Amino acid sequence: MKDWVLEVWGDFACFTRPEMKVERVSYNVMTPSAARGIYEAIFWKPAISWHITRIEVLNPIKWGSIRRNEVGAITTLPSKKQMADSFDGAMGIAIEEKRQQRATLLLKDVRYRVHAHFKFISQETKEETPAKYAAMFERRAQKGQCFHRPYLGCREFPAFFKLANEISMQKDSPIPEDADLGWMLYDLDYADPKNIVPEFFHATMQKGVIETDRRHVEVRT
Repeated sequence: MKDWVLEVWGDFACFTRPEMKVERVSYNVMTPSAARGIYEAIFWKPAISWHITRIEVLNPIKWGSIRRNEVGAITTLPSKKQMADSFDGAMGIAIEEKRQQRATLLLKDVRYRVHAHFKFISQETKEETPAKYAAMFERRAQKGQCFHRPYLGCREFPAFFKLANEISMQKDSPIPEDADLGWMLYDLDYADPKNIVPEFFHATMQKGVIETDRRHVEVRT
């Protein structure tokens, strides 16, 4: 099974730790779920699912902090009175009343090399083949095409990407660092849409490489 390798980089990134409720604090490196989101932004079909097998850290880990204004409320659907135009109150959210200022501990000047492959979930027609989808992904990645702008953890931190080749992989080596990154978010299980379950794995970095292949790492809920 062939892995497709992308080089991904950006000025800022924040892969938020779920245990931090008030202030946003990033993991040290990109999470597998964030990496999967980049592949899906480039090429996604209902018949396939992307699986991240390895994440290589190419730039030294650098930290930074900022403060951002966020809205501390969620817009609800219109009520019956509002739909009937018999409600005098304003719809939507008054930003000035719901604004919250929160600190963010983020990563700066990040660059990763991500390995991934896709699997068929279903094959409705004979025309759907791995070779066809592989060619479509390769063509889109080489041209820099994407369905929506991929991002590094938060939508305001855009991700740039390119398809890696053997020359660039030999030239750019991962950072020479080892670290126990502890329990990290692996992905979200959407088997039951009404009960989305987070999955975690014990992440370790050896010479700048984090192995994330589900066939070789233990994933817990």
